[in-house]
Amino acid sequence: MRATSNPSGGRPYLAIPGPSVIPDPVLQAMHRPSPNIYAGELVTLTDSLVPDLKALAGTAHFVAIYIANGHGAWEAALMNTLQPGDRVLVPASGRFAIGWSEMAEALGIEVEVLDFGTAAAWDLSQVAERLTADKAHDIKAVLGVHVDTSSSIRNDIAALRTAMDAAGHPALLMTDCIASLGCDRFEMDAWGVDVMVAACQKGLMTPAGVSFVFFNDKAAEARARLPRISRYWDWTPRANPQEFYQYFGGTAPTHHLYGLRVALDLIHGEGLQQVWARHATLAQAIWAACETWGQIDAPEQGLRMNVTDPALRSHAVTALQLPAPRASELRAWLEQNLGLTLGIGLGLAPAGSPAWHGYFRLGHMGHVNGQMIMGLLGGIETGMQALEIPHGAGGLSAAAQALAAGAQG
Repeated sequence: MRATSNPSGGRPYLAIPGPSVIPDPVLQAMHRPSPNIYAGELVTLTDSLVPDLKALAGTAHFVAIYIANGHGAWEAALMNTLQPGDRVLVPASGRFAIGWSEMAEALGIEVEVLDFGTAAAWDLSQVAERLTADKAHDIKAVLGVHVDTSSSIRNDIAALRTAMDAAGHPALLMTDCIASLGCDRFEMDAWGVDVMVAACQKGLMTPAGVSFVFFNDKAAEARARLPRISRYWDWTPRANPQEFYQYFGGTAPTHHLYGLRVALDLIHGEGLQQVWARHATLAQAIWAACETWGQIDAPEQGLRMNVTDPALRSHAVTALQLPAPRASELRAWLEQNLGLTLGIGLGLAPAGSPAWHGYFRLGHMGHVNGQMIMGLLGGIETGMQALEIPHGAGGLSAAAQALAAGAQG
């Protein structure tokens, strides 16, 4: 009896929208004994991270480092600027904006959500109208997610600031860049952002566990007006430490710091402009393949991109739809047979139905290049053929053309 072939050996490919693929040099830097946390190289290394983190964010102001995931950064940003009874405005284009608003509600903050669904960006005219109507300036902050990892929509943060300024509103602009930092262009100071939250496990290519809150002088003044704040979440000693332990509110996340140092070296060695350009080219290759696969006689039966307008798509994550349960079947087949793991759908399915059966997501952030993306797309096409999922021909050729065009500039 002839043995069946299962080509899933070798290194698996985790193509979910975070945690992202970790570069070997980052893993190697972390593979070491624990260092002294009171003096020596770890102190010098941590001091070196701060300017490079600020450069990545495009800010000359402050950064606080937390031993936490992105949800911790959300809470830190809220705790340092707002108090129970304050009101925030949340323009939403996906599940993570809603999640941030739910955290604010749990802290006693009054939340007003402008929900624009999961397939469209913000309508800034509605945002401006609401801010203009707030004559008493009861709204203390606007919470905006740059790239919502659930929907893959990329919102225009600079235009949001323009709308706030046109309304003459003094609210803080607070931005979630967890999925976009180091992938999509973001310029904190140039775009007028007061607070930005990020985490290490996506574009920063480091295992999950460390997050960041960047803030400017206006946000620091908001912190100074608060009557009290949790000692752990207080960003003041973290951004201006008198002792090394104050960077972290206790023991340093030692091995994460070693890995993060190498990850930042990789980003700045490549050049941030080039990193952004690389992500844009790779995203365009994915879109070209997906759009081609979707060209069938009955489009509703095939693959569809969640965001139809390319100008609104993230360069870090792509959300896709297949008629349920085909998305789940495709993900399972790829993981079992090719060692390729795709991300589940989040926040896109109607209420009461499992999110993942009709949706999936591709992560293309951080340590990815053209051959990896072509391997990802080749795997997806193989799975669609194996499962007889209807799809248009020529997806890989379309992706190759997009990559070739990007390489030529």
